[in-house]
Amino acid sequence: MILNNYTKEISYNLKLSYPIILGLLGHTLVGMIDNIMVGKLDPTNLAAVSLGNSFIFIAMSIGIGFSAAITPVVAEAHSKNDNNDLRKSFVNGFLMCLILGVFLYLAILLFKPLLFMLDQPKNVVNLAIPYLEIVAASLVPLLMFQALKQYSDGLSLTANPMYATVLANIINVIVNYVLIFGKFGFPALGIIGAAIGTLTSRVIMFSFLFFLLFKKNIIKNYILEILKFVVDKIMIKKILSLGFPTSLQMLFEVGIFTAAIWLSGLLGEITQSANQIVLNISSMTFMIASGLGVSAAIRSGNQKGLGNYKELKRISLSILFLGILFAFTFSLLIFIFREYLPYIYIDITDIYNYEKNIMIVEKSAKLFIIVALFQLFDSAQVIILGALRGMQDVKIPTVIVFIAYWIIGFPISYYYGDINQFQETGIWMGLLCGLLFSAVFLYLRFNFLTNKKINSFG
Repeated sequence: MILNNYTKEISYNLKLSYPIILGLLGHTLVGMIDNIMVGKLDPTNLAAVSLGNSFIFIAMSIGIGFSAAITPVVAEAHSKNDNNDLRKSFVNGFLMCLILGVFLYLAILLFKPLLFMLDQPKNVVNLAIPYLEIVAASLVPLLMFQALKQYSDGLSLTANPMYATVLANIINVIVNYVLIFGKFGFPALGIIGAAIGTLTSRVIMFSFLFFLLFKKNIIKNYILEILKFVVDKIMIKKILSLGFPTSLQMLFEVGIFTAAIWLSGLLGEITQSANQIVLNISSMTFMIASGLGVSAAIRSGNQKGLGNYKELKRISLSILFLGILFAFTFSLLIFIFREYLPYIYIDITDIYNYEKNIMIVEKSAKLFIIVALFQLFDSAQVIILGALRGMQDVKIPTVIVFIAYWIIGFPISYYYGDINQFQETGIWMGLLCGLLFSAVFLYLRFNFLTNKKINSFG
């Protein structure tokens, strides 16, 4: 009977979450498609995409983390039927995301010489730089898309961003195929073709979502205020107070996975390629948990607006229960298919790189064992973070995330990831320990805060 309190929410949670999940998977699929198609060229090109994307991941984590603050603000205003706050949250959220996107693009161009200072293979760095320059430009339309997406999610209209993301991935596959391999009379551009595909797909993704929301009169009345840069200081402060800590949370987590890319690069391009394959697969499963985390933020934000903290806790735990079910399933699948998954990314018929590719498969299969283990912790921590974000509790969770990844996780990865220790296995041991700490202490924070609110407000 107690279990039924949580399982009865599964149907609605899935209905709300699946468009968000597909949308987030779409972001990851853009990178995954690049990795799969470029991986067919050779391990060096795959390592170059991995290295270039390590900078992009950092910038994306800051941007997407910041934009995530729009959703709970909109959800709370929506539950109160506060049209004035809905308008302010959209206009100011969009403008702030646009400015942040331009800033992140310029920052990557400014800091790209750092790639030469990370002691990475020079041939990999030389390939990564031009790829990075083009993909960095896609951050501007991506952040503009995120502003629209988070607003739409806050209204529980989660299908529209999904449609835009599906279209973007179709465009990305087509452009990649044509430009990477030189089809239909176009030159074979290799990873530059993949970069152009990413940029093109993200421009179309934003444009299509803007068209959908404008056509359905969801944002039509707000466009003039955006063009005039009409700002509201109170709303800007509210979004910043949520967005900045949320950006830090994502930066701390993505940062340690980026550090894993750099640490694996110190062990050579074979290890870096294997690390990228494992990271790519784990990113896909993480996006499913992230989608549930967004749903937790939406539903938690709605209940906060209504002042019903008992329901807030029950609903959040029901989403956590669903996430753990998914995570357990993925753990089994990854463990069972760990020796077959790497073949998605390599061309085993390539006789010139056959020995390298076999080594990549062996290293990847070993790392997938650790990835299978941390699925539960990874899913739990991101869903609980979403629920806390919906409650607009972001400062203490940010401290917890920092300690988990940079006080506990990174030192373990750095020490045991040395060539004289456990190498790539040691790197991922650190990631596992960080996720475990994060999941446990975020849950304790959520339980403490919700019980406190229930005792105070009921």
